[in-house]
Amino acid sequence: MLRACALSLRLAPFLLLAAIGCHDDDEGTEADRLGVGAQCMNTQQCDQYAEDEGLDVSLSCLSQFKGGYCGIIDCIDHRDCPEGSGCVAHDDGFKYCFRQCVDKEECNYNRGLDNEANCSANITWVGDELGKACVPPEGA
Repeated sequence: MLRACALSLRLAPFLLLAAIGCHDDDEGTEADRLGVGAQCMNTQQCDQYAEDEGLDVSLSCLSQFKGGYCGIIDCIDHRDCPEGSGCVAHDDGFKYCFRQCVDKEECNYNRGLDNEANCSANITWVGDELGKACVPPEGA
């Protein structure tokens, strides 16, 4: 029993470093660096002016979704969205830049448990099919 505890204590710093290294802000897509999909209460919590391939990108807090959603409303197509996100025709009649995803975990790095977004294939992309998108929960 004592050997197991001693071994655990020796491994603890390495496990901590591994856990910290799992999500690096310098890695990922432009959408990740800007915070597309992050939970918010107001637009000031979303990046307002960030450089994306020479263009200014202004994210808004989309308060029509539960927990808010840092994104872009009224996109025309994917070119209006930061790399790693795409233009989705939502069933509420508006078009939004939503973060692309492979699984649900990617959608919730910056969201609380009560406001988790789902990685859904049940969406309508505006333009080319991009796979799945992080869709926030309905309701404010």
